[in-house]
Amino acid sequence: MYELKMKENDRDVLEFIESVDHPKRREDAYKLLDIFSNVTGGEAKMWGPSIIGYGSYHYKYASGHEGDAPIVGFSPRKARLSLYLMVEEEKREALLENFGKYKAGKACIYVNKLEDIDQVILGEMIKETVAFVSERYKITGS
Repeated sequence: MYELKMKENDRDVLEFIESVDHPKRREDAYKLLDIFSNVTGGEAKMWGPSIIGYGSYHYKYASGHEGDAPIVGFSPRKARLSLYLMVEEEKREALLENFGKYKAGKACIYVNKLEDIDQVILGEMIKETVAFVSERYKITGS
């Protein structure tokens, strides 16, 4: 049976950030930790080997696949910072208009460095994600 790799675990968030090789990526990770913590009011937890997440929700697809995921989160990847944000599409497009330099996936936004984006808009996107996920899924952790 398939086992999810992205599970909440007890790995220390600060230890993980300290293990990030690139000094600028590490510095940005600490700043993101502050931003996400302040906006959500939640505690950062490790999800899988490299995602820092806040809260959790339970999802179930039509295929029957189900699991838990962080409501919002980020990861200081080698190539870019990955921001895990799920905003209603119309609001997402409006917020991204003045967000700065980024690349976007379905529920992920990739930025090279924190200075490339508007951090106030990032805070709004975090709030919108928490609201969006809370309306649509069963919240399982704070």
